[in-house]
Amino acid sequence: MDEAAARRHIDRLWRRGRELLGVEYAIMGGAMTWVSERNLVAAISNAGGFGVIACGAMTPALLDNEIAGTRALTDKPFGVNLITMHPDLTALIDVCGARDVGHIVLAGGIPPREAMRRAKGHGARLICFAPALVVARKLVRDGADGLVIEGMEAGGHIGPVSLSVLAQEILPVVRDVPVFVAGGIGRGEAMLCFLEMGASGCQLGTRFVCARESIAHPRFKASFIRAEARDAVPSIQLDARFPVIPVRALQNDASRSFLAFQQTVIDRFRAGDVDQKAAQLEIEHFWAGALRRAVIEGDVEGGSLMAGQSVGMVHIEQTVRQIVDELMAQASAALMARERAGVAD
Repeated sequence: MDEAAARRHIDRLWRRGRELLGVEYAIMGGAMTWVSERNLVAAISNAGGFGVIACGAMTPALLDNEIAGTRALTDKPFGVNLITMHPDLTALIDVCGARDVGHIVLAGGIPPREAMRRAKGHGARLICFAPALVVARKLVRDGADGLVIEGMEAGGHIGPVSLSVLAQEILPVVRDVPVFVAGGIGRGEAMLCFLEMGASGCQLGTRFVCARESIAHPRFKASFIRAEARDAVPSIQLDARFPVIPVRALQNDASRSFLAFQQTVIDRFRAGDVDQKAAQLEIEHFWAGALRRAVIEGDVEGGSLMAGQSVGMVHIEQTVRQIVDELMAQASAALMARERAGVAD
């Protein structure tokens, strides 16, 4: 098997993913708030992958502007990631419809059926996140055109199950729609393994943070380049009465201070100085604006350094095309090495 044959084999493995997205490589860019904006999104799409705008907390007007800005940089397909808990979710879906966005990704919770119907009513292909097999089956019944299963190795808000387990639970069973894997993928060999398990593509976020086209602050990128996999850890909850949504990020002064802050608020609650609702709000508001401070302003000690465990595979700043080419070369080399080993045996 030569490299051309290896590429043809990979094309067959992720054919359904490529067809759903309309791209050369079924590699989705993870939607990272403040990072996955027009420049990085367009660069991923221009390199043959599938860029995804992270809407995050954008207003409908801001999203409309971001879609237009992305279109000015690429004529290739890209998608928009919307958070299901956004108060203006319906308006954001309508903005995507008005801009003729071909793919809408609903994340951050199980999407309401009405939101799914509205997105598909605009003619968009709908991709949803499935944290478990039962949810995956429900989403397919409700009309999802594709699914993403994301393991706890990912950066940002995470679930409790690793990708290796989710893949075993879902990939052999869900065959009606393409399924993309996400969480901890940093090399082409891993990408190939999941494709051979039945995935139709993959989603990478952390790997693209240090792309040259990424607008992330140089200090933010430097933190990623220095980091090891073990440095990306989930946030810790001190008291079950005050839930903390797990977020995986690089440890820094802010993450260590968060533990002390939680303890202070809990002590005040026990002393009767603050009620439970107010205490919960204080804990939730600790990180307000922290991601922007890190990504845009470069405050890598007081901000939030959301990163997946694949950060240990981020060693240098590269162009998006170099990253994609490297992933494809690694996957192809693994296939060729396997064939050579088989012939030798």
